[in-house]
Amino acid sequence: MSASRVFSNLIRTNVILKSNCLFKNSALCSFYSTSVTDTQYQYILADKVGSEKNVGLVTLNRPKALNALCDGLISELAAAIGKLDKDESIGAIVITGSEKAFAAGADIKEMLNNSYAENVKHGFLQEWDNVAKCKKPIIAAVNGYALGGGCELAMMCDIIYAGEKAKFGQPEIIIGTIPGAGGTQRIARSCGKSFAMEVCLTGNQFSAQEAFSRGLVSKIFPPEKLLDEAIKLGERISQHSRIIVQLCKESVNNAFETGLEQGLKFEKRQFYATFATDDRKEGMTAFVEKRQPIFFNK
Repeated sequence: MSASRVFSNLIRTNVILKSNCLFKNSALCSFYSTSVTDTQYQYILADKVGSEKNVGLVTLNRPKALNALCDGLISELAAAIGKLDKDESIGAIVITGSEKAFAAGADIKEMLNNSYAENVKHGFLQEWDNVAKCKKPIIAAVNGYALGGGCELAMMCDIIYAGEKAKFGQPEIIIGTIPGAGGTQRIARSCGKSFAMEVCLTGNQFSAQEAFSRGLVSKIFPPEKLLDEAIKLGERISQHSRIIVQLCKESVNNAFETGLEQGLKFEKRQFYATFATDDRKEGMTAFVEKRQPIFFNK
């Protein structure tokens, strides 16, 4: 399906601005959900998953609109991420959609009549930044379409796992605008200028395999195994010290913000900072004593 056709379908289907949580009682949620957060959401599902309930799982849930990212959904997503970020039992977060669509773009109908002045006055799209500001690692588990805002949301995450049939793209040019939530910037940083130009200036979609070859995606899995693997990754990350994971995430992210010399200095300071933590001492002691470390996130 072409990007223009997907956007046309979104414009038609997005007449329905609210959808019920159709997947709440599905076998998928029954399998993964062990403790639903105490907040009731309209456009997302939020669970704690994994054998130790230490991974947050946020599922985008507007199936009739291919998980189009309306204001309500983004507000709920930001709130859920913020809550999981503060939850000391959570070591990593997974964001996913359905097998058909991670998120097939922003809600075009909702932004159709926006003006420049209104966008500036109300800070349109600024709430999206809250996802990227999360201190804990976020894993995007992408099946189906991740177009426009959906692609941008995936790129805000720290790691992208993709299903074999996933499709990425920034088709904004087709509807007379440009990416506004990081599309032009993050693709260029991950995949290089030439590829970013081609994607953003044509609106062409690209496959999970090409995303992997360009370095945008970390690993590819069969669609039915994708969420399992993303949760396993979250569990692996959650085994480590929360504070050390945070310092490591900050250091990697800094590589995209500075030159090499500045980045090396920042990394060295972060490395030194680990020596002020009890967990660094415990980790090294456990290694010397040939046992598993017990971290207290201090």
